[in-house]
Amino acid sequence: MSAGTYAPRPGAAPLGRMIAAQAALETRMLLRNGEQLLLTVIIPTLLLVLFSAVDIVDTGSGEPVDFLTPGILALAVMSTAFTGQAIATGFERRYGVLKRLAASPLPRWALMTAKTLAVLVTEVLQVVLLTVIAFALGWSPHGNPFAVLLLLVLGTAAFSGLGLLMAGALKAEATLAAANLVFLLLLVGGGVIVPLDKFPDAAQSVLGLLPIAALSDGLRDVLQHGAAMPWGDLGILAVWTVLGLGAAARFFRWE
Repeated sequence: MSAGTYAPRPGAAPLGRMIAAQAALETRMLLRNGEQLLLTVIIPTLLLVLFSAVDIVDTGSGEPVDFLTPGILALAVMSTAFTGQAIATGFERRYGVLKRLAASPLPRWALMTAKTLAVLVTEVLQVVLLTVIAFALGWSPHGNPFAVLLLLVLGTAAFSGLGLLMAGALKAEATLAAANLVFLLLLVGGGVIVPLDKFPDAAQSVLGLLPIAALSDGLRDVLQHGAAMPWGDLGILAVWTVLGLGAAARFFRWE
């Protein structure tokens, strides 16, 4: 046996491999968390099935599932990119996980990239599941798939920035309470299940500027009404993306 056969090779792995490994770990942790599954899978699925099958809310002309599915898809994005990520990251920060990871060879921006990739993987699973259920309920989508993809990506970026901002600025317990409260408020007032035109005119102008309303209305314009590209809603989401990610980068505290 020649000398040097077992010589160590110190040094960090290639950056791409580190990001992929961390993203896989983040995805497994997210999917194993019961509370996360409740937010990301069970609640959106139950809402879609319940409100499509039972005439509780007046969704206008057409089949209820055609109105509800775009809103539920938007809710799924918010539950993963905002609520779930804010809570998980907040407690990682409290327990010192982020502090230790920040001291590893993985750069901080690469850690956030891995978290974003985990969110995207989870969202793909959500969209596939909800789409299958919606088709089983009689959903008839229309429109440009590229517009749908662009809306989902911008919505993910916007909610991810807001979630990281909350997790990095508040204590873990405050993040848990605030993220769940925001989830419930936007579920009711974000055009997910209840159409915005059911609210007073003054409230509509404010609610329409929320990221969940922009994502819901944009997906609805494309998938229900066949719009080519909802530029107004994309613009609102782009503004929230810049504000959220910019504020998160500025105010996020690692410990």
